[in-house]
Parts: sequence; structure tokens; C-alpha cells
Amino acid sequence: MEVKLLDLVPQHRKIETEVMEAVRSVFETQQFILGDTVRSFEQGMQRYHQVEHALGTASGSDAILISLMALGIGEGDEVITTPYTFFSTVSSIVRTGASPVFVDIDPETYNMDTSLLEEAVTDRTGAVIAVHLFGQSADMEPLMELASEREIPVIEDACQSIGAMYRGMKCGTIGDAGCLSFFPSKNLGGAGDGGMILTGNEELAGRIRALRVHGEVERYRHKYIGINSRLDALQAAVLDVKLKYLEEWNRARRDNASRYTAAFSGIEGIMPPVVRDENESIFNQYVVRVERRDEMRDHLSSCGIGTAVYYPVPLHLQECFGYLGWEQGSLPEAELAAEQTLALPVYPELPRKKQEYVIEKIEEFLR
Repeated sequence: MEVKLLDLVPQHRKIETEVMEAVRSVFETQQFILGDTVRSFEQGMQRYHQVEHALGTASGSDAILISLMALGIGEGDEVITTPYTFFSTVSSIVRTGASPVFVDIDPETYNMDTSLLEEAVTDRTGAVIAVHLFGQSADMEPLMELASEREIPVIEDACQSIGAMYRGMKCGTIGDAGCLSFFPSKNLGGAGDGGMILTGNEELAGRIRALRVHGEVERYRHKYIGINSRLDALQAAVLDVKLKYLEEWNRARRDNASRYTAAFSGIEGIMPPVVRDENESIFNQYVVRVERRDEMRDHLSSCGIGTAVYYPVPLHLQECFGYLGWEQGSLPEAELAAEQTLALPVYPELPRKKQEYVIEKIEEFLR
């Protein structure tokens, strides 16, 4: 039996007619850049997140970069974040000229250990990027309290957590700006790259709106040095169709995750994801911890089961960030997670029979 880590074909088949109609309407108008289609999707996202501003960008990576630029982060600043995340969280910091400062992770949630945050703050701290990894919110309450006390802006990297909740609030709406990704593998995925910034700050929204179009505030009048990063109308059309199904898909992922967790709980050699009581995860990935991770991955591969490692090399140990001076052993929890974690298939349309097969083969390996 073959079980893919992610199979987008069944989802597309169910909504193909709606999606192709939406795409066709864009071609009929020939308005491919911004315009009414993008505005409609942005308004839908504002309603979904109950936030005043939702601004489309070309990617989730650009959403982080533009958020930093809009906050005035640059050379001489430090930005605190986690080393256990996708590359663009940190590359965006470096692109502004600022320096990333890493805080180790909680070994259960894989998000930033906020108890370590205060000791990382200096008089050069310009912002904190809180990453909501694998579909679960970081511990935002203590983070926001400290940020408020020190007057430090907070950016939420919610690229893997669209629809996830923290104490009744949607991820991406708690800090000064929230960044989303519509990469096809996300719970709300487009037909290519796309991203978005959420904010309730009118002034910040104005800067973001300008920065995504070369810093232009009116035609050929540039107040800032921005970049070209607009959400394509074709992507917005696809995403607008998919948005109405997002909650259904998130529930299906939670159901699949619950079956895995019930099967793995109490079994020696595997640790299922830990979801904090204050959180509602949307399981963009279902990540287990296994001491013999690579062996189990090879076993599952031989059985036709797709898996993935997020992330095999934490960012403080990446070659391109060697100049920062972090050494092996400096952030032990992130390093251990990189050695032991494995993502299993959890997509909404995963057939029960295939999920049971995955469980069976994992139990077989552990025995």
C-alpha cells in the first residue's frame, strides 16, 4: 500500500469546478495584479480572523520580511526568535541588516521556550518573532506581557497555523503583525506561492500596503524603499474558494491526529504531539518524537509510507549563519528535536484504511 505524506489531488477533485470557475473569471477580467479579486479575498480573511487589515503578499517569506521592514527593523537591531523553524523566519531578519538572537525551544511543543525569553532581551532588541510551529500556537501570554513591558513589537510567524487558536484568539492576530503562507502544502494552500500579513494597527497597515508595491503611496510617488510582493489575483481566486472549506479541513486533520495519538499513547519509543490546554492545533504537520527516527523512517519508506523531517539542521547550526558564532550544544532542545522528530501523513482526505496501515507499520517497527 502507498501512503503519501500529502496528497492534494482528492481535495482538488472535490472543489475543481468551483476553483476553475474562479480562475476563469480572473482571465475574463484580465486583472491579474491586486484588484477586486485580491480585495475580496483579503476581506474574507479579515472576517475570518476578525482583524481590521489583511494584506496579501507574494509569499509567507515576504510577509515576514515586509513586517520587519514596516516596523523599521534594520542594521544594529536584534530580533529574537527560535532556531527550530523554516529558514525564512531567520533569513528575513538578516535581509533587513538586523541580527537574529535564538531562544531554545520547549521540548514538548517545539515552540519557543518563553521562560528563556527575558534573558535574551537587550537594549538592541527591535522585535520578537514568535513562530507557531506545526499548527500549534507558541505560548503568547508571557511573551506579550514581556514585550509590552519592554515596548518590543511582536511578529507572529503563523505560516503553519492558519486557523489555530490560543486562548480563543486566532494565531496571527495577537501580536503587532501576523504572517501567513499559502504554499500548497498549508492547510489553506494556493496553486503556487502566496502570503498575507494581518494587523490591527492602521499606521502599520499603511506602511505594509506601500512596502509591497515598491514603497509607493500613490502612482510613482515612493515614500519608502519597498519591494515587489503582491498576491496574484489568480492565487486569491483559488484561495477565496478554499477559505470556505478551511474549518472543515482543519477538523479532519484534528480527527486524524486524535486517532494517531490514541494509538501511540502509552507505547514505549514514540511520543505523540503535546497540545497545550490553551491551544487548538490545526496539525499542519503531525510530528512524533522517536529516538531511532532515521531507522523508523527507513522502515516506513520500505512499506510505501511517506514521511518528512522538519527540520534536520536547526538554524543556528546552518552554514550560512556560522558568522553568528553559535556552536553545537548551545541550544540542546532544538538540536535534539532535529534528530528525533518525524512528520506522518495527516492531510484531511487521508483514508482511514491508510492511516491504520501507518499505525500498524509503526507499531511493527517499535516491537
